[in-house]
Amino acid sequence: MTENVRYLEPTRSAVAFNAVVARLTRMGVSLWGSRVLSVRGRKTGEWRSVPVNMLVIDGERHLVAARGHTQWARNLRAAGEGTLRVGRRVEWFEAVELGDEQKSPILRAYLGRWGWEVGAFFDGIDATSSDADLLAAAPGVPVFRITRRHAA
Repeated sequence: MTENVRYLEPTRSAVAFNAVVARLTRMGVSLWGSRVLSVRGRKTGEWRSVPVNMLVIDGERHLVAARGHTQWARNLRAAGEGTLRVGRRVEWFEAVELGDEQKSPILRAYLGRWGWEVGAFFDGIDATSSDADLLAAAPGVPVFRITRRHAA
């Protein structure tokens, strides 16, 4: 897969907001489906954590990197697994990145649920946009299907 370099760096206020959401989520208060994603860094091997919104569609769970090819998305692509935390509950999962042609319904549902929060990152694309517009945006928005990791 050729990596698209779209990445929207968070502002100071976004970093502060994410820190508050992460802290609350670690305490067990999930805001609008928030989880704390932890994944090993692809270069250092050290654990990196960030709050994310987990989207569930027809029983399948997804993580969407609304800001583009973020560090967490690049790390998850390389590692293929990580953890999601809410309070004391930690779940190990495996991740598979979706192809662009699979992303439109996930992006539509994601924008329908969190468009008020992430809509500014999508350059006018929203939940009511055409499939063609969503497909055109897809290369710049990594989407991962996640499944619970089963014990070996």
